[in-house]
Amino acid sequence: MKSKNKNQTPSFYDLWVVSQAAAKLTNHACAISARHLQDGVNRSIFNREVAYYARSIVRDVEQGKKTVAEGLIEIKKEQSSLMSQSIEIGRKGIGVVAGALQIATGAGICYASVGTLCLIAGVPLMAHGANNVYEGGRNLMTGQSDTVGPVRGAYQSAASAMGHGDREANMAYGSVDIGLSVYSVVRHVLKPDAWRLFRYLDSDRIRAYKTMIPASLAAEAGTDAITLKQLHQESKR
Repeated sequence: MKSKNKNQTPSFYDLWVVSQAAAKLTNHACAISARHLQDGVNRSIFNREVAYYARSIVRDVEQGKKTVAEGLIEIKKEQSSLMSQSIEIGRKGIGVVAGALQIATGAGICYASVGTLCLIAGVPLMAHGANNVYEGGRNLMTGQSDTVGPVRGAYQSAASAMGHGDREANMAYGSVDIGLSVYSVVRHVLKPDAWRLFRYLDSDRIRAYKTMIPASLAAEAGTDAITLKQLHQESKR
C-alpha cells in the first residue's frame, strides 16, 4: 500500500477531517478570546485571524501543498499554543486577585488586632500583596513573566548581601508568601454573629477560612499551587 504524498488529491473524508479540526480550532479561539479580551473590536480581530489561519491550512491540504497529517499537526500545535497562552494569562490574573486579597487581609489583621499583629503579619501581608499585584499586572500588560517587584527586589538585595543569589531570594520570597497565605486562612477571627460587651472568648472565634467565600479560597489555593510550582522549579536550578 502506497503512502500519500503532497501531490495526491485528498479524499472527501480527508478534507472533512481537516475541516472539523479547523472548526474546533476556531471555536477554541472564540472561547479563549471571550475569556480574556474585553474589547469587542480586538476580540473580533483575533477570532477572524485564527479563522483565516485555520481556513488557510484546509486550503493547503485541498490543493496538495500539505498532507492531511501535516495539516492536522499544524492545527494541533496552534491549539496547544493558544491554550498555553490562556493558562499563562490566567496564572498572572490569579496573582493579581490574590495580591489584592492579601492587601485586604493584611489591613484587616491590623484593624482587628488594634495594631498588635500589624508588624508581624499585617504589614508583611500587605507588602507581599502589593508586590504580587504589581508583578502580575505588569506581566499582563507587557506579556513578560519575569517582572521583579520592589519587595522581591528587596529579598534579592538581602540575599546578595549575604552571599546568595536570586535563586535563594526567590525561594525565600515564595516560602514567606505561602506562609503568610496559610496564616491568613487558618488564623482565628470573630464569628459573624459574635457579640460581647467586654472581652471576646475563644468560643467566639473560628478559623478564617470558614468565613471566606469559595472564590476567595480558590484564589488562595490557586496562588499557593503556582508558588509551590515556582519553588520546585527554583530548587532544580
